[in-house]
Amino acid sequence: PKLFIFCVVDLLMATNSPISVFWFRRDLRFSDNHGLFQALRSGSPVLPVFIFDRNILDKLEKPQDRRVQFIHERLTALQQELKAVESSFRIFYSSPLEAFQELTHAYTIEGVYTNHDYEPYAIERDELIKSFLQDKGIPLHSFKDQVLFEKDEVLKDDGTPYSVFTPYSRKWKQHFTSSTCKEWDSISLLNRFVKSKNHSLPTLEEMGFESTNWTYPAQVLTADVVKKYTDQRNFPAIPGTSKIGIHLRFGTVSIRKIAAYAHKMNETFLNELIWRDFYHMILYKFQQVGKGLAFKKAYDLIEWRNNEEEFAAWCAGQTGYPIVDAGMRELNATGFMHNRVRMITASFLTKHLLIDWRWGEAWFASKLLDFDLAANNGGWQWASGSGCDAAPYFRVFNPALQTEKFDKNHAYIQQWVPEYKSPEYIKPIVEHDFARKRCLETYGKYLKGD
Repeated sequence: PKLFIFCVVDLLMATNSPISVFWFRRDLRFSDNHGLFQALRSGSPVLPVFIFDRNILDKLEKPQDRRVQFIHERLTALQQELKAVESSFRIFYSSPLEAFQELTHAYTIEGVYTNHDYEPYAIERDELIKSFLQDKGIPLHSFKDQVLFEKDEVLKDDGTPYSVFTPYSRKWKQHFTSSTCKEWDSISLLNRFVKSKNHSLPTLEEMGFESTNWTYPAQVLTADVVKKYTDQRNFPAIPGTSKIGIHLRFGTVSIRKIAAYAHKMNETFLNELIWRDFYHMILYKFQQVGKGLAFKKAYDLIEWRNNEEEFAAWCAGQTGYPIVDAGMRELNATGFMHNRVRMITASFLTKHLLIDWRWGEAWFASKLLDFDLAANNGGWQWASGSGCDAAPYFRVFNPALQTEKFDKNHAYIQQWVPEYKSPEYIKPIVEHDFARKRCLETYGKYLKGD
């Protein structure tokens, strides 16, 4: 009864007092959050909102998804921080439209604030919500936050988008200044949140998931990793990468802070952030790539073999190629795969086995902690040859040579494929020279002149 009374009082207060809403999505932090900063400066108390989108969650494999758990843990931590300013998240497990129908019924809303998202589904979702809010006279304000340069900010001199990374990166660096990494002081304004103590998070179980005892990579970018990144980034047995991808994906760290640090410390690391901007620009300007189509149209004509048994062997890390199997087993066990090995495994699937890159893209999407449509799609289309600035179709990674270059002592392989030198290790499912010749003949049939 007491909880009911408090909820009614809270609802009445909210209904009678105009507010702004900040809709958290890929920006699960209070510090240096552009859209949140603008909302908190709007003049009205701000209600923080997060939606566990059923359109997305109901398609995931249940009961365990480490990314959903990561989001839930992060929201729980942010909810604790809000207690210090006597506020609380409104968190929904519904469709976004249903959530905003409920919000507009319960509150007098002067404006909704959020940060841009560039994926096809997100664009359609935001257009739907914008239209719904416009019918009620409520503006939707959106801001750049998850990338450094977006949309039309880095274009060729003739105003068209780049499709090759190197000239894009040169123009990107010409635009980059100290103001690019300007931080938005949203932390100092947190006392402008709506005062409320009565909202709770849905549990993982209520959404059909369950918790695991999983420890996520730290969100701290260490100086040692960044300084040595150029020399160590290609060797999967060395902890030479930041593993900060999951935090960039869900916005638990600011891309501006990471870029400012990288700019001072290591240009190679900064280039990886530029690749991230590049792929988000490609996804936004060429939206067909996010809808299952090749960037280079001719690649959609290829007749893939799509052998389901071989695909299952690849997924399980049972191809008989140790570096490939190590990568797939690492992915399945941890939700992470070293970037060099991502290229090797993707090349093997598309060129050795002639299996459609979209099959591999979907598998990675289901497993990667740091899954990001722009980067995942860009990486897979690069490996298959179908993407912008992609590896040419006649470049077929030799897993043995890749191993010799990047895991010469087999330390990475031994970690994930301990049986690889024993009689128990399976034979290769395809012979390299045969696979390479078959690949060149198949691709060449459709891609003359590519």
